[in-house]
Amino acid sequence: MNLARLTIRTRITGGSLLIALLISVAAGVVIYSQVARIVGDSQIRVLEGIEGQYITAITTGDTAEFDMPGPGQLVAVIDPTGAIVIDTFPAALSDRVGAISSRPDGDRSMEAGSAEYIVRSTSVEVTGGVWHVITASDSDSDVLDDVAWLLITSIAGINIAFGASAWLIGSAALGPVSQLRRSASDLVATGSTELLPVGPAHDEISELAGTLNTLIAGLRASTERERQIVSDASHEFRTPLAIIQTRLELAQRQARSLDEMRTDVAAAQRTVARLSSLATSLLELSRIDAQTSTGTATEGRLSAELADAVDRGRLRVADRSIRIDYADDISRPSGTVAVSEEDFGRICDNLVNNAVHAIGDRGVVELRLVEEDGAVILTVADDGGGMDEGFVAFALDRFSRQSEARTSGGSGLGLSIVAGIVANAGGTVALTNQPGVGLLVRVQLPISDDART
Repeated sequence: MNLARLTIRTRITGGSLLIALLISVAAGVVIYSQVARIVGDSQIRVLEGIEGQYITAITTGDTAEFDMPGPGQLVAVIDPTGAIVIDTFPAALSDRVGAISSRPDGDRSMEAGSAEYIVRSTSVEVTGGVWHVITASDSDSDVLDDVAWLLITSIAGINIAFGASAWLIGSAALGPVSQLRRSASDLVATGSTELLPVGPAHDEISELAGTLNTLIAGLRASTERERQIVSDASHEFRTPLAIIQTRLELAQRQARSLDEMRTDVAAAQRTVARLSSLATSLLELSRIDAQTSTGTATEGRLSAELADAVDRGRLRVADRSIRIDYADDISRPSGTVAVSEEDFGRICDNLVNNAVHAIGDRGVVELRLVEEDGAVILTVADDGGGMDEGFVAFALDRFSRQSEARTSGGSGLGLSIVAGIVANAGGTVALTNQPGVGLLVRVQLPISDDART
């Protein structure tokens, strides 16, 4: 039998019934054995009582005339000469009295004819020789048979009732699960934005519903995020492609000189470079979203990567009056942070590029790397005039840009990439905006527990 094809209710009922059957059979065997023992002990005590008067008479020498056994009492008394003084046994058992007396004293079961008896034999030694007192009783097998049938029917009835109860209890317990499944099917069929109903009971089913709702909400958010990314990316690609097409058409049809053609082609090349940068940023965001392992790096390596990022930034602004300075205050270069050197370099590059775009042709960008409160803190400050106050809340969102940033060729993904890398590393990003003065970006990356010990 393939258990996987059975419903949970059937498996619960079958398992419960099997356990109940094993327990009840074991209990029945114990009860039957105890009843059989009690019946046997009571018969032996009866036989001891019957033989007692004859053993007393023999012991006291009062053997001239024995009292006859009561109705239904089976007794045989044999004197020292082997003569049977008393014999009330049935014929089939009476023929075996001599053989019984020759055996050792004790209790035994014997079959005589179609009946089974419990036979007790006791020897009494006196001056004149050895007397034998033999008593017998029907083994009461009918009583034990009745007890056995009673146990069998009782066990069967109890297990049937137990199986029915287990089925009903399983049905009641799985009712919320069935309701949960139907609700999930309705959500799939209708495309509803509702969540699964959570029952009032604080049990495993409600916890499951809550967990599934969290999963559903996460999947919907992820789907919406992907839909928004596709929409934004389509919008971002549409404009540069239109510009490229227009420039190339101008170069082909309206350029009156080689210089004009070169100007149009150069403009198209700049737009292609913007598209390439946008595609690279989108691939970077996709990598960040799919990242399952953030990598690690020591604080010393992060400090070295910061210096390299500053050098890269200085090369990019070599033709402008922009000063890029940095400092670090790392006391434990061996401390480990849950971010790779490459990702930390991307953080620094994006923040420097963002600051440089905001500054224009003249200004200062200052970077600082410090360790405090069990974390590595990177700050990037510029004097580029800051952001609009209403834009700060959306600055880390994808494709979010201030209106003037659209003329500078930015894609609005730099801060989003920084936020994604930092979030994967378990850190935080905070913006301190001073309109008219500048912007300070504070990145906090936790140091791993192993590094703190």
